[in-house]
Amino acid sequence: MDFQSISFTDVSRHFSRRRVLHNITLRCVAGEIVALVGSNGAGKSTLLSIASTLLTPSSGTVQYGDKTSAHSADLRARIGVLGHDLFIYPELSASENLAFFARAYGVRDVERAVRSALERAGLEQRDDPAGRFSRGMRQRLALERALLHEPRLVLLDEPFTGLDDAATEALRSRLTDLREAGCIVLVATHDLETIDSVADRAVLLRGGRLTPLDHGPGSLRERYRRASRES
Repeated sequence: MDFQSISFTDVSRHFSRRRVLHNITLRCVAGEIVALVGSNGAGKSTLLSIASTLLTPSSGTVQYGDKTSAHSADLRARIGVLGHDLFIYPELSASENLAFFARAYGVRDVERAVRSALERAGLEQRDDPAGRFSRGMRQRLALERALLHEPRLVLLDEPFTGLDDAATEALRSRLTDLREAGCIVLVATHDLETIDSVADRAVLLRGGRLTPLDHGPGSLRERYRRASRES
């Protein structure tokens, strides 16, 4: 299954009586990096969970091209997710972790996929258990784990957390590669300066509502502050 866009239309999500998302409408297209910004508890992770088909909206619809989340089994084969839990087995080496997930994803040429992923992550010479890796190394490994099956939609939740300057720059470069490959990339992040140089546009999630942060005067942080005061 392939798709060129993901569209949220009047999407709301409630947990018991608590409203987390309220009438979210957003469209992201292939070859675009969209930054999803907002404070803790704003609903960013909830929106990514809905996009990943792991959580259903209380109301509203999500379209993946001409498909809906009713086709979740097929859609998940085209979605890559990197969340707070990196899903890395600490007792396994980088190559063993990648080989395990490549088989789980049904990747045809596991050896080739693992070799390419290790090279992109800069871990081809590492044979020690992943539990001994630095935060940046684990993050790079987890990202390549999420991309082994060449997903169409890439969902990243706070991917820059705990990274040093070198790891941050490597991740930004990888995001650019994904955009050039025609992926749809949705990144939830607090790191406004870091994402500013690579995001095509940004949206602010505040109080469960979405506000576009249109290109205009000032940095993303300055536009974020203006929108936060106005919303």
